[in-house]
Amino acid sequence: MEKTIIQKKSVLVLIPLFGILVYTFLYFFATMFYPGGSQFDKNSIGFSWTQNYWCNLLDEKAINGQSNPAKPIAITAMLFLCTALIIFWYIFPRHVNISKSLRLIIQVSGFMSMAIGMFLFTGLHDIIVNLATLAGIIAVTGTIISLRKNNWNWLFWMGIFNFFLVVVNNIFYYGDGLLFYLPVIQKFTFLFFLLWISLININLYKQAKP
Repeated sequence: MEKTIIQKKSVLVLIPLFGILVYTFLYFFATMFYPGGSQFDKNSIGFSWTQNYWCNLLDEKAINGQSNPAKPIAITAMLFLCTALIIFWYIFPRHVNISKSLRLIIQVSGFMSMAIGMFLFTGLHDIIVNLATLAGIIAVTGTIISLRKNNWNWLFWMGIFNFFLVVVNNIFYYGDGLLFYLPVIQKFTFLFFLLWISLININLYKQAKP
């Protein structure tokens, strides 16, 4: 196992955190411009936090058939997020005590996941989601292993809980009569994941030597 690469304390380490904050602001801002319509009510007005999915904001047209002015804002938000996570999965393995092979796996899979995810707004939505998720699972698994190896135990257990939430999402997606609740579960899962990444990023900054 290689020695930890100690980086000097710098606000540049916090770039992923800043990117996540910008993404969060822009996506909340985008919801204000969504015309309306959801999978449960095509005639609803505006964005519903309990019935719409995040991806609805990326569509060319809203579910009610109107042009979707939220799309450019949502795409910009996604670009910020994907870039932030690419940087995170490059920086994180360089700050913790792990093997060179694990470091490379995290960096490559993290880059692939987010590079593919940047095309989520295209017509290949389902394929993009599956490919980005597969690469993302590898990056997240490597991250969880790294947290365990470096005794960042509370962040490790947060990562395990993330996997539990992914399982819950699949149960609600495939379970009979549970699809109605999926938009809420999906948002909670995604926001918890972003919180987890943000806390790891803050911890990286604290661990760096001044």
